[in-house]
Amino acid sequence: MSDTRADFLARAASHLSPDPPGPDDPTSNPRGDHSLDPDGSAVIPPPPHRRAAVLVPVVFRVGGPRLVLTQRAANLRDHSGQVALPGGKIDPADPGPADAALREAHEEIGLAPESVRLLGYLDPYLSGTGFLVTPVIGIVPDDAAFTPNPSEVADVFEVPLPVLMDRERYVLEARVWQGRTRRYYALTFEDRLIWGVTAGILNNLRERLYPETSTHPTG
Repeated sequence: MSDTRADFLARAASHLSPDPPGPDDPTSNPRGDHSLDPDGSAVIPPPPHRRAAVLVPVVFRVGGPRLVLTQRAANLRDHSGQVALPGGKIDPADPGPADAALREAHEEIGLAPESVRLLGYLDPYLSGTGFLVTPVIGIVPDDAAFTPNPSEVADVFEVPLPVLMDRERYVLEARVWQGRTRRYYALTFEDRLIWGVTAGILNNLRERLYPETSTHPTG
């Protein structure tokens, strides 16, 4: 894949939605781990779904674009220690998904909302726990300072975008959860395991921006 700034921005302009999907928008295409089930027997969490948003922060370095991810704090009740994108539930006071994603990114890693250049939205991702997560793609300045909130985030790190846009790295895995087999994508970067909703969203980003490599990997 080309890793130039111009190429990435052109793909984002062509393939991302400029407007956020509404919670009941029939034209949106909610995708989630249930869509990975080969025989269609996965249980889809019924509505009403709880709305959430995540920021997919891209920063351009000398060596090319990189994506900013977090390692969740070990003391959290949910998804402790897992790799995540900055984000969380959309509060009633949030005007929309982008506002929620930027607010959460500021709370979690100290990223100033006004410093982020928003590029667009992916289709929402439906988690196995019933959260309908809207990914918001944004450009972060290369001089942005990240200050992890220790109560929520153990670490902030970056992954080269070509790594995350390489379909060969995504492996389809399975585990039993609440008595049912759950299938999900997983990939590794150095000593980090990226899996579940985060890997699913990143794979959706790959399929949207780089449709020429849209074949689903197997594992």
